Amino acid sequence: MASNISDDLRTGALIYHRLPKPGKLEIQATKPLGNQRDLALAYSPGVAVACEAIVDDPAEAATLTARQNLVAVVTNGTAVLGLGDIGPLASKPVMEGKAVLFKKFAGIDVFDIEVAEKNVDRLVDVVAALEPTFGGINLEDIKGPECFDVEEKLRARMAIPVFHDDQHGTAIIVAAAVRNALELSGKNIADVKIVCSGAGAAALACLNLLVALGAQLKNIFVADIDGVVYKGRNTLMDRWKEVYAQETDARKLIDIIPGADIFLGLSAAGVLKPEMVKQMGEKPLIMALANPTPEIMPEEATAVRPDAMICTGRSDYPNQVNNVLCFPYIFRGALDVHATAINEAMKIAAVEAIAQLAREAPSDVVARAYGGAAPVFGSASLIPSPFDPRLILRISPAVARAAMESGVARKPITDFDAYEDSLNGFVFRSGFIMKPVFTQAKEDPRRIIYCDGEDERVLRATQVVIEEKMGVPILIGRPQVVEKRIERFGLAIKAGRDFELVNPEDDVRYRDYVQTLVQVAGRRGITPDAARAMVRNNTTVIGAIALERGDADAMLCGLEGRFETRLRLIRDIIGMAPGVRDLAALSLLITSRGHFFFADTHVRVDPTAAEVAHVALQVASHVERFGLTPKIALLSDSDFGGSDSASAVKMRQALAIIRATNPELEVDGEMQADSALSQAIRDRVLPNSRLKGEANVLLFPTLEAANIGFQLVKVLADALPVGPILMGTAKPAHILTPSVTVRGIVNMTAIAVGEAQTLDRWDPA
Repeated sequence: MASNISDDLRTGALIYHRLPKPGKLEIQATKPLGNQRDLALAYSPGVAVACEAIVDDPAEAATLTARQNLVAVVTNGTAVLGLGDIGPLASKPVMEGKAVLFKKFAGIDVFDIEVAEKNVDRLVDVVAALEPTFGGINLEDIKGPECFDVEEKLRARMAIPVFHDDQHGTAIIVAAAVRNALELSGKNIADVKIVCSGAGAAALACLNLLVALGAQLKNIFVADIDGVVYKGRNTLMDRWKEVYAQETDARKLIDIIPGADIFLGLSAAGVLKPEMVKQMGEKPLIMALANPTPEIMPEEATAVRPDAMICTGRSDYPNQVNNVLCFPYIFRGALDVHATAINEAMKIAAVEAIAQLAREAPSDVVARAYGGAAPVFGSASLIPSPFDPRLILRISPAVARAAMESGVARKPITDFDAYEDSLNGFVFRSGFIMKPVFTQAKEDPRRIIYCDGEDERVLRATQVVIEEKMGVPILIGRPQVVEKRIERFGLAIKAGRDFELVNPEDDVRYRDYVQTLVQVAGRRGITPDAARAMVRNNTTVIGAIALERGDADAMLCGLEGRFETRLRLIRDIIGMAPGVRDLAALSLLITSRGHFFFADTHVRVDPTAAEVAHVALQVASHVERFGLTPKIALLSDSDFGGSDSASAVKMRQALAIIRATNPELEVDGEMQADSALSQAIRDRVLPNSRLKGEANVLLFPTLEAANIGFQLVKVLADALPVGPILMGTAKPAHILTPSVTVRGIVNMTAIAVGEAQTLDRWDPA
């Protein structure tokens, strides 16, 4: 697996893991410890009260400690990703990564535990002894067939969920895809012929679950590295594989593939040949899940069988089988009912929930997140996107209900409406706000011109953009400088092959660009002589003219110099969209608490009430592009008439204008910042506020207030900034700040490409 990673990605991965502090996790206190009383409550003597309560009633551990939301990700490092038996220490980055996914997707805390033990019984003893600490156990990257024994013995000994994700996570996604493929092909699971290449833990778990869903053993044929699994074979056999041994003379994969309705590949690259695909049944389902190179590439399969439905484990093809589709949400549902196990009923409930979600019409949230072009159920959309925000809303309740109905729930949910509301609240606090933007960009990459093409950050970002296939980069820079810096930084990109390079000192379009500049800005003081100098020396001017002429679809500038200077050039050359009175800047902060938009952080110094209202309407359109419903708070120094200061009056008047223009918009003000972020505080001062829950858009009365607030929160919350996003331009153009990172440039690239895609549909006013 590692051999397929570019040198730049290798370097970036090491930097990512090393800085600003080693690893991907930290432990954070959830209670204050600011004075002596806090200390007395948290530790001695107060903690004794909590201990005694648990002695009296062990169930109190769920209410007095973090146990019920704490999962152990456990491995012995014997089957790590595509790396094999690398040992527990080297597996730790993977386990930390798994912990991050649990937290980000489902709000579940994790301790990763790497155990230096290969003996099954001793490993089981170690894990079983941890039961008092955890609400659930996620086994990870333990090689087969030992993993079957480990899970089986732990489930028998422990009264908390034990789940080997490599087996069951894959099986659940595969089963959901099979469900939907059979519906499209009009076939019955009891009748289909299934051919499986691979007989490891994941493959056998997939087959076991398909049997639980109605597949017939007589119709299932398995081949592994030693050939077909048949009755009487005595090499590489075990009791789990023996279940699928057939009475057959077939000995190779090619012998069992004819007439197959489903090919399930969890083996090695290239084992399924086009000539084999030709022999499969009508409308076959091909699940080529080997990574990074599948058993057959999708284009090879469709070339010989256009009627085939295809799934892979790769993110660059439709129908990605990705365990993150289910494991966080299964655990969420299991933990929330205090389940003693994750049983077959719960797994099947997850299968049905995932399959059903794929069949649903895309919600307005999903459609907005994917630029209005969310995938519709069909052969290219058998399973949902791993980043569909509805996954937790479908899977976790379904798993919780199945746990209750099958008798393993110790604390049944009594109000599912309230439970689903709590999950919905989590969805919109998760930190994956940028993922739909990236997905949209990849669907239709556009040409994006980087005005600071010689900057190291731009060059590194270009490498990422090319690898992720999310844009077509155009760099402005001197060829000799760009080439030397690419070499110095060890990047794999090359001008002319991977990106277009515009040489400001010698470009054939120079005269045309000068003429364009005079035409668009001649009445703004730009003389022909000045135009010639600017087109030769000012890379922002070159980029803006390229965008204006249609030589690029979007533009990023501003890594050096003053924001205001570049803003003036963009106004003069690119201009404003129809109906826009002036530009404004929107900045996003992604924090551990959620994501918040700040406006206007860079353009309008002291906007009038009408201008604040106009910015609010612009912001609402932009926020919807992230797949979110805008919840706008007009901030001031007072709450709802508590003061008649200039800022309070301004925001009060702005609210009236907004409501007259767009009465459906969820907006309120004037209000103080704490009221904007707390429903409880807001209810005390104005119980009937139209704004519900936590505001995700904060509009400030002045640029000074917006920028100070933004910078303070960025530092104090250790937040990831995105932006500034320049709103109101006729074409996508953004001015970055000198402090922007490579990651920030990549994020803004995705935003700019998405804007270019939807320009004809987007009305910023």
